[in-house]
Parts: sequence; structure tokens; C-alpha cells
Amino acid sequence: MADNRINIQKHAMSFGTYMGLFWIAKFSLFPLGLANPFLLILFFGLTLVVPFMGYYYARMFRDKVCGGEIRFLRAWIFMIFMYMFAALLTAMAHYIYFRFIDKGFIINTYVEILDSDAFANISGMEKYITQWKEVVNVIRSMTPIELTLNLMSQNVFYCTVLSLVIAPFVVKKITSKDN
Repeated sequence: MADNRINIQKHAMSFGTYMGLFWIAKFSLFPLGLANPFLLILFFGLTLVVPFMGYYYARMFRDKVCGGEIRFLRAWIFMIFMYMFAALLTAMAHYIYFRFIDKGFIINTYVEILDSDAFANISGMEKYITQWKEVVNVIRSMTPIELTLNLMSQNVFYCTVLSLVIAPFVVKKITSKDN
């Protein structure tokens, strides 16, 4: 049983590193995408790739490490660990970005968008804009470590739920030919 946990953790760490590097590259497109719409669309497109990468890595784990057979719980735990390691690596990049690089760029861009004429001319949007401005003020008051921990906890939570959806597709039981 200890060998199973070591194998899961070891391989989840390896695949989580690849996933984390992908997330870091993807995250670098977000602030750039606020100035260039193509990069923002690319960011969202690459975000849609994450579940497929998770499935692919879990399938590789099943085929290469588990001998082609894996149960639901093992697949789910592997993916939770993989996403957790990816979130940890990405959290380091988030902290570096928000602490040393951002200087309020993302929040200021959101404020500019909310104050633009595009939203001012739409009737009934006043309440929503007021709510968004309150959210922006709360985010603005957060420290870089608070932002990082918030993003990391969101990544872990969403990917845990995502793993519940993906794990059944990874499950494979080898049937014996004696029956």
C-alpha cells in the first residue's frame, strides 16, 4: 500500500510539474490579453485544454505505471495530487507576478473597462457595475500573498471537482481471459 502512495505521489508530482508549467505559460497571457484581445482569447482557449491534459496524464499514469488498469479512487487521487502540485508551482509564479510585476495593472485595467462608455450606455447595468466596483475594491485591498492563496485555493477546488468528472473516463479494469 505504501508503494502505491509513493508511485501516485511521485508521478503526480512529475505530471503536476508539466501541468504547472503549462498554467504559468497560460497565466502570462492573461495580463497581456488585457491589452491584446487575441491573447485573451488564446488564454481562455488554453484554459479549455486543461481537462484534456489532465485526462491524458491520468491515462499515461494508468498505462505506463499501473499496467493498464486503474480504479476510480486511484485515478481521482492521482489527478487531485497532480492538480495540487500544478497549483503549488503556479502559485509561486502568481506571487512573483503580483508582488514584483503587476503593480495594480490588472485591477486598474478592470476599473478602466468598468468606467468606459461601453458600459455606461447600457440601461440596467448600474447595479452590476456598482457590484463589480465593490469586488474590485476588495481585490485591490488584498496583499500579493492573499491573492496568491486565493488563486491557489480556487485552482485546487475547481480541479478537484474537475477530477471527479474526468476520473470515470480513465478507469479501466483488465478482464481475465479465463472466464
